Amino acid sequence: MNNQKIALVTGGSRGIGREIVMSLAQQGTNVVFTYHSNQEAANEVIAAVKETGAHAEALQLDSRDVKSLEAFAKGLKETLSSSFNLDKLDYLINNAGTGAFGTVDQTAEEQFDEMMNIHFKGVYFLTQQLLGHMNDGGSIVNISSGLTRFSFPGFSAYASMKGGVEVYTRYSAKELGSRGIRANSLAPGAIATEFGGGVNKHDEEKRGIISSITALGRVGEPDDIGGAVAFLCSDASKWVNGQRIEASGGMLV
Repeated sequence: MNNQKIALVTGGSRGIGREIVMSLAQQGTNVVFTYHSNQEAANEVIAAVKETGAHAEALQLDSRDVKSLEAFAKGLKETLSSSFNLDKLDYLINNAGTGAFGTVDQTAEEQFDEMMNIHFKGVYFLTQQLLGHMNDGGSIVNISSGLTRFSFPGFSAYASMKGGVEVYTRYSAKELGSRGIRANSLAPGAIATEFGGGVNKHDEEKRGIISSITALGRVGEPDDIGGAVAFLCSDASKWVNGQRIEASGGMLV
């Protein structure tokens, strides 16, 4: 019997998602990850995972398109069987996302719907589709945001959806407990990626401001988040359930 653990990571070809994939691989977990459009980047991640001794496969997914999720779940099942000789997942990490900037008086309905579809509705219904493809005793990690605890002007739509995900995560923990499936949300602070135009990575003025309000005195890096997710997908966190865990280096404490 194949006892190898396997995870699905959405949005795993770049940024935080890539580091989640790599951290899982480094602890010996095989990974299926999704990408939106950049297949070349996805192939680079597959090659990097192979160097760790683990195995990764990439599947295309636009998680905003809820009607496509049933077909994606079927394709995932085929990949698990053909590439890993497995029929179920152990871990699900809902990470895929984009950003939108607009104050409460400027946010357009289209922006709002985009945030809702990818960050909340997509997470809700992808998880629903995959529950039948998860082993009992598994773990779900939903990526949230530090912006659900502290507020910066311009992120109301994005942060509102992440707040919804945190409530949904607690309900998931409650309802899936009978199967031994844990559900937690992980909330990154400001991380140096290309997310939101890459300002946390390239804008030195903003990086200085972030560092000044963070107890550890720096901007977060993607691997700061990858390791935290890997912890939540391990036996070391087996009694952590229904929690919002912030990984922000002590931002605005």
